[in-house]
Amino acid sequence: MNTDNFSHTSFPDGIQKVYQKAIIFAAKHHGNQILFCDKIPYVTHLSNVCMEIFVAAAHTPEFDLGLAVPVALLHDVLEDTDCTEAELSANFGADIAAGVRALTKDVTLPKEERMLDSLRRIQAQPKTIWAIKLADRITNLQPPPPHWNAEKISEYKTEAILIYDHLKESNPYLASRLKNEIAQYPPL
Repeated sequence: MNTDNFSHTSFPDGIQKVYQKAIIFAAKHHGNQILFCDKIPYVTHLSNVCMEIFVAAAHTPEFDLGLAVPVALLHDVLEDTDCTEAELSANFGADIAAGVRALTKDVTLPKEERMLDSLRRIQAQPKTIWAIKLADRITNLQPPPPHWNAEKISEYKTEAILIYDHLKESNPYLASRLKNEIAQYPPL
């Protein structure tokens, strides 16, 4: 592997411990959840999002891995588990909990308003949090599940374009990756 791309990236001391603490916390909370298409543990998705973040950091000066790594690994814990924001904050701090909260859709809103609401809350956070949403959608733009109809596929692609349009300024590397994934996703 060519490590030249990592020359300007300084991994914070203890990032391995932060990663381990967050992935274990997420794995415990996500429990037996699986990725419905692949029938593999859900934590695989979290790890894939975090890998996108590590690579983006190699391409982005002054990228805050200390914030990005735990938020990437925990980004679905409030939305998809019984974890509370108070528990998250007690274990990881207010900044990480706020980032995860911004990435969590508000299920009390009508479905058609949830993504725009989340994007507004993400944009109130540091751009590192924006990058996590880009990374999340990159990893989610795999071939659509067989049970999705054309309308669902079209809605998902349209939502990906919305995410790109709102957050592309946060990280040129991830924005480019998302744009390419959108282009390769089934047509509208």
